[in-house]
Amino acid sequence: MTRMDDLPIRDELRGKAPYGAPQLDVPVRLNTNENPYPLPEPLVARIVERVTEAARGLNRYPDRDAVELREALAGYLTRTTGHPVARENVWAANGSNEVIQQLLQAFGGPGRTALGFEPSYSMHALISRSTGTGWLSGPRRPDFTLDLAAATEMIAERRPDVVFVCSPNNPTGTAVEVGTVLALYDAAQAAKPSLVVVDEAYVEFSHQDSLVPLLADRPHLVVSRTMSKAFGAAGLRLGYLAADPAVVDAVQLVRLPYHLSAVTQATALAALEHTDTLLGYVEQLKEERDRLVTELRALGCEVTDSDANFVQFGRFDDSHAAWRTLLDHGVLVRDNGVPGWLRVSTGTPSENDAFLEAVRALKKES
Repeated sequence: MTRMDDLPIRDELRGKAPYGAPQLDVPVRLNTNENPYPLPEPLVARIVERVTEAARGLNRYPDRDAVELREALAGYLTRTTGHPVARENVWAANGSNEVIQQLLQAFGGPGRTALGFEPSYSMHALISRSTGTGWLSGPRRPDFTLDLAAATEMIAERRPDVVFVCSPNNPTGTAVEVGTVLALYDAAQAAKPSLVVVDEAYVEFSHQDSLVPLLADRPHLVVSRTMSKAFGAAGLRLGYLAADPAVVDAVQLVRLPYHLSAVTQATALAALEHTDTLLGYVEQLKEERDRLVTELRALGCEVTDSDANFVQFGRFDDSHAAWRTLLDHGVLVRDNGVPGWLRVSTGTPSENDAFLEAVRALKKES
């Protein structure tokens, strides 16, 4: 049987495994940071209406530039961040991962490098490598916050073409302060004009405000977002960015023709009509997230402060063994490979209760 490494695959892809989390059939799955609440029925009905309308024109290509959708996303950003965002500032793609891919295709590539501060979202490094972009791993402090002095020194020395800042950060849940992002941006421009991408996939769950207002007068700053988390639409696969219009023009050089289907655009537009309802679920999840932090600490766990819809907890002598014990009690969490730590997504109150009961059993057995 031919193995993948027997093929003439690119050298930087040899020995790599595809991204993914285990999907096991257990009573409580809290490992992929999904929103646990199904879409409300009025929204489902509106999706059916919009998709039915779109289906009548499926013999034609969709709106290549997703004008109506970008207009609606711009309105959402303007309303929720207080910063005026126009359609020309917004681009949308199939999940935030495609947004990242398009940015790296346009601003990275062979002979160029991207810098991220690990542990962080692993797809930044994986997509960098898949686009032929060299990957640089930057430092974090033991509490997982950014070491600004070390980060700016590395930017000055290595002069990356793209800098990723994940806020809130996955898998740690930590947010990055405004002053830190500004310092990183200034350092990146001093080294050479570099793109700074702030990944705000979880920002609706944060105690801190969005960094979208920082886009003003910063043409090399990009904020990426997703509808997978706060909008409870992981199955939709809709990501977007906000940036200077010139950045939007640049990613259109590399996007595939008609990359967003008419059905995807129709579904996303329906979801944006129900923003207030969906953000109400976000408030419930934030309360449950904070409850998990409090109760895990009461159980003797070490917990990283979280601004996301998940919590990183530990510390364990053998994190994979702890993961296995929780799984044996019917609860699936994420072992991200951060030594001594696990990550749990915020679920419904009953799911969170089951998780906490499994942690109690883990503590008794250890």
